[in-house]
Amino acid sequence: MEQKSRPVVGPDGNIRTPKQEDELNKIFAGVFAGQGGKEIIRYLRSITIESVAGPAINSNELMHKEGQRFIVGIIEQRIARGQNER
Repeated sequence: MEQKSRPVVGPDGNIRTPKQEDELNKIFAGVFAGQGGKEIIRYLRSITIESVAGPAINSNELMHKEGQRFIVGIIEQRIARGQNER
């Protein structure tokens, strides 16, 4: 008798099956594997994670910047997981 896989929470906070998570991770790893993909990640990091907000930033701008950083973080986590699953 086949056992059902338990749903897992992905880096984005959504619940999926392990198979769905694996597929997403492999897709991300594949899309960003080439030189172009690596350049895109470097660019996204430079405008989000590596960007410093000064003391004059307002709360709305800061929340927007943190949302951008969160998305780039999800992309990087999925790439790393997809590379580890290969």
